[in-house]
Amino acid sequence: MTVAEQAFEQLMRLAGRERPDFVTFEEGPAGMKTCFHAEAAAAAALAAGGALAADLWKQRTGQDQDLSVSTREAGAALISFALQTFEDPSRAPPSRPDDAGGGGRGTPAMGFFPTKDGRWVFLHPSFPASAAKLHQLMGSPADAAAVAATALNWNALDLENAIAAAGICGAMVRSPEEWDASEQGRILAARPLVEVVKIADGPPMPLPPDGEAPLSGVRVLDLTRVLAGPTCGRTLAQYGADVLYVASPRLPATEFFVSDVGHGKLSTWLDLTDEADRARLNELIAGCDVFSQGYRLGSLQRMGLGPLDLARLRPGIIYTSINAYGHEGPWANRPGWEQLAQTVTGLAHVHGNYTFGGEKGPQLQPGAVTDYTTGFLAAFGTLVALDRRARFGGSYMVRVSLAQTGMWLRGLGLAEPEYLDAVRPPTPDEIDGWRIDSDSGFGRVRHLRAPVKLSATPARWRRPTTPLGVHEAAWPS
Repeated sequence: MTVAEQAFEQLMRLAGRERPDFVTFEEGPAGMKTCFHAEAAAAAALAAGGALAADLWKQRTGQDQDLSVSTREAGAALISFALQTFEDPSRAPPSRPDDAGGGGRGTPAMGFFPTKDGRWVFLHPSFPASAAKLHQLMGSPADAAAVAATALNWNALDLENAIAAAGICGAMVRSPEEWDASEQGRILAARPLVEVVKIADGPPMPLPPDGEAPLSGVRVLDLTRVLAGPTCGRTLAQYGADVLYVASPRLPATEFFVSDVGHGKLSTWLDLTDEADRARLNELIAGCDVFSQGYRLGSLQRMGLGPLDLARLRPGIIYTSINAYGHEGPWANRPGWEQLAQTVTGLAHVHGNYTFGGEKGPQLQPGAVTDYTTGFLAAFGTLVALDRRARFGGSYMVRVSLAQTGMWLRGLGLAEPEYLDAVRPPTPDEIDGWRIDSDSGFGRVRHLRAPVKLSATPARWRRPTTPLGVHEAAWPS
């Protein structure tokens, strides 16, 4: 049994199901140089969501269908932001910043830095306001050399604690053993990879029999940001859901990522600090099926928008939450990103040592392996909840985190050296075979297609990606 098949079976057990016989994997040589089975994990997460979508379709129509996922195409999906091209440069979103992390454009405080005690930290500037705080903590350096010199004045754990106290982004590099022995690591190890919890009772709510896709008529409110959360909404949209992305005019965004994860969605502005906008959001919630959010723990609860609040407002709702380090424990409220999930869970430590012999220090894997995979897993958990709602009724909470995904990926084992020696990056022609053209809100764009093949209900986006806030705050009629 291959790693992709093993990972897929794990997810089917999590959903309380046997491995379906209609799912196959198209497996080829690895395309990414990583010692972890990142492509297999992504393919398994995609296939698991597709299997639930196929089951929902059968509930609606009685029709069976086949499903397949290519591990190489799933690997490309882990860098999908980098594989979009725009016909008209004047309409394209600004290019992705070199520092790759969500808006810390031009800052020197980005990446791995050695510390006084012989360890490493990863500094992440996040968006401009956070970057300013990080610069202040690091002595407002003018260049990367100054940042490195400042880091050498700190012990790694002291710097991590100072970063956490300031509410900004950065973390000490840990080995897998260190993370697993930590309080947060132990809490995550005691939780399933994807939590699907019934939070209120209610009658069964089968999906209507009409519609051309598994999730036709399902309404999803997407209140998430770079990158895992919006990937969840994009994945649900490929199965026919009506996804309304709600962005705040008060919060910054990285447009190059917005164009990548916006396929299939409507997009509107709502300021949750404004009473009228919050009332409008409540009206939208009353008509939705899924509420997907990635806000800091407690932020929405203080506004009366926690899981139990919404289960009262909209019985039968699926409340999906995505964060960096898990939803319980001392790290639950810390902001984080892809790079930091790899840093704390041991992925960067192992990857640097196993792939590069440690000579370069800790290294990130080539691709947003926890971001996109977590988004695929969040969509899978949401589909599990929709299936349970249809069969048994009730309201559900779904929870995933980047760190939990990193631990799962780590648990799938390390690739053999010959596996790394056989890495074959996708050729331009191969990538082009996975891409499609869309007339989007950014002009004509060539981008990766949905990487799940369903024989009866092909996964596709029925709406083009758009800039933020171009639609009304309303459900389509």
